[in-house]
Amino acid sequence: MPASPATVTRAAADIGGTFTDVAVLTPDGRLATRKLPSTPENYSDAVIKGVRSLLEELGSPPGALEELLHGCTVATNAILEGKGAPTALLTTRGFRDVLELRRVRVPNLYEPLYERPPPLVPRQLRFEIGERTGPRGEVLLPLDETGVRAAAERIRAAGIGAVAVCYLHSFANPDHERRTGEILREMLPGAFISLSVDVLPQKLEYERTSTTVINAYVGPPVEHYVRSMVSQVEGAGIGGRLMVMQSSGGILDADAVVANPARIVECGPAAGVIGAQHFAARAGFDNLITLDMGGTTAKASLIEAGRVLFADEYEVGGGMSSRSALMGGGGYALKLPVIDISEVGAGGGSIAWLDKAGSLKVGPESAGAVPGPACYDTGNDEPTVTDANVVLGYLNPEALAGGTVPVRAGRAHEAVASRLAEPLGRGVVETAFGIHTVANANMMKAVKAVTTYRGRDPRDFTLVAFGGSGGVHAVDLARVLQVRRVVLPVAAGVFSALGLLFSNLEMNETVPFLHLADEAPLDEAERRYAALADRIAAVVGGPREEIRFTRHADARFAGQAYELTVPFGGGGEPGANGPGSKAGRGAGMRDAVAAGGPADGRLDAQAVAELCARFEAEHLARYGHAFSGEFPVEIVNLRLVGTRRPAGIIEPAPFDPASRTGPDARRGVCFGPASGLVDTPVIGRGRLGPEPRTGPFVIEEYEGTCVIPPDCTAHLDRLGNVIIELPAAG
Repeated sequence: MPASPATVTRAAADIGGTFTDVAVLTPDGRLATRKLPSTPENYSDAVIKGVRSLLEELGSPPGALEELLHGCTVATNAILEGKGAPTALLTTRGFRDVLELRRVRVPNLYEPLYERPPPLVPRQLRFEIGERTGPRGEVLLPLDETGVRAAAERIRAAGIGAVAVCYLHSFANPDHERRTGEILREMLPGAFISLSVDVLPQKLEYERTSTTVINAYVGPPVEHYVRSMVSQVEGAGIGGRLMVMQSSGGILDADAVVANPARIVECGPAAGVIGAQHFAARAGFDNLITLDMGGTTAKASLIEAGRVLFADEYEVGGGMSSRSALMGGGGYALKLPVIDISEVGAGGGSIAWLDKAGSLKVGPESAGAVPGPACYDTGNDEPTVTDANVVLGYLNPEALAGGTVPVRAGRAHEAVASRLAEPLGRGVVETAFGIHTVANANMMKAVKAVTTYRGRDPRDFTLVAFGGSGGVHAVDLARVLQVRRVVLPVAAGVFSALGLLFSNLEMNETVPFLHLADEAPLDEAERRYAALADRIAAVVGGPREEIRFTRHADARFAGQAYELTVPFGGGGEPGANGPGSKAGRGAGMRDAVAAGGPADGRLDAQAVAELCARFEAEHLARYGHAFSGEFPVEIVNLRLVGTRRPAGIIEPAPFDPASRTGPDARRGVCFGPASGLVDTPVIGRGRLGPEPRTGPFVIEEYEGTCVIPPDCTAHLDRLGNVIIELPAAG
């Protein structure tokens, strides 16, 4: 039945590799969603179609929309596919090969012939400039402006449209980089110029260079994408400003994103984690493993004590985006605020194939939205995870997304049989179950990167599954992890779009401040925090009194090369983030918002003592040891986070089971290689109640599907979330 008219002021659109998800909450809290195939030839088409369709259904004029919140993968895909802008690098003489040298670290310890991905800037486009600044900002060698102009001439002749500039110790004195930027903008009008003093004014030469290069490399495609999206949305008569999710989980307007595009490299997965954090607070869950399985990739993250965890260092483009020190060295360093998310190429559209030894593999290549899985019958003959799930009876054999995506089950059977089952000499159902199992094994890598590789036991957590395919794989994955509870939130299939609706305006800024903690000039720290607050307020906008500032510092033991981020000043007990309390293990920037204190609170000796205690406790939790009393604590950077909660955030209305009664059918479903296809009920979420229902059954709804095996039970909580209980491990 059509909903009564309601003026919507905030809509969210999340573009995935296969589907584009759109969600809105009406003023009275009603949730409306759309799931459409993505349109890679012009991603705006699916966004505009979905938003207009929802607004028309709700009787809301498109021009009344005040904000369109957006998550995308354009920056990530530019890196993964090697389709960023051709980029040049200007650096201090003697540091031309920093991008080649990287860190002495490889992701595969027992693969001596492992080859890292090539640098984003080839050597012939890396130019050495005569200049030198000391670590305290003293000029040791003046800038060779003639050399800068000569490099600019060569860059122009090569037709390069993006330039990164990273000089040694420029974070201590930005003058040389600023002047270089002026010359480049004069000689290369229209080029995207990225200065390290704007992107990452911190120590660590490789990380700073790599991050600045990434910013330049993705700059032109991000700018083109964002400007085009704004233009097309306005042309379609949809009002409001475009707000884009950052990798840190906050949103910023289009202009701020274009100015610093590296901030959105991991923005796609971030929205789902923010949605999970909001869900955890409402549903009463403290510790969650998030599993976001879409059409192209699967992402995992942690919510610990209700807090999102952040990465101290991150890598992209190495086959699996991750921050784990145990799996690093395979990608490009990105040292910007990033939610700790591990991502692997295992989604519904991931192609299953046989290697030269005849072993079954899944991904990372994906059929994407076009042509899509074989069962879509749009030109692909390769079997995918979605095709396997159709064969196994997990997915509707006729249509997906409420009938918007027709499915031909016969094409799925044919693809699995001809490409895999027959060469392997096995049955079609058995082979499909093998695809399903291998996909789960691939996803296990992402989950381990945020749990066991960080000293966390998955058994201490609840698995929350979302994304179009999350509910299909979650229970089997939880069984291997020995996780006892799986949760499928309302609108799980469009959960990242829903997460966008709960996101805050947020900006994170950093300034170097190298001092032993006990000797730090606190008056100078106050002045630097005040300057950061001014910069953040200018970007976030709105009344300054509505911005909540929280202070943090990057600290280390003297002599170390890597830092941990901990709160600096304000509330919170010393050691509250220590290993003795699950409430604080691994606390990062967003984790510490409640403990960070306002920006105008004075720093004093007590604040320094609390900083040291928090750092030592976090070091013990993270690495299993600390040098307390043996080495002094050193502050490396000051970090300030400014957050403003938009007025348009609306809480969902109470769950109405009648709105999600769904199907009442049966079909054959496989729950193991020996079981064959078992006649199984297919129901809607609203058919469940507070009393546990024993499997097997399949929950099928517009946004996605969830499979409940025979030995599990499921019920609804007060918010309409599906709570799945697994049996204890034998």
